[in-house]
Amino acid sequence: MMNEEFSNCDRPSDKIINSEEWEPIIKAIVVGKYSWACVLILYVIGLNPIEYIPYRTYM
Repeated sequence: MMNEEFSNCDRPSDKIINSEEWEPIIKAIVVGKYSWACVLILYVIGLNPIEYIPYRTYM
């Protein structure tokens, strides 16, 4: 059952993050907002961050 849930994880994303999209991600990392950087990365590659990050962290 767990294998089915994570079966997509081995598949590489076909989304390439361009330099404009990287800029706010890098800025978030530099100021120590790592959770926000994760939210931005997930959003940019087309995933819903709330499905991957705990609600309390997301808010």
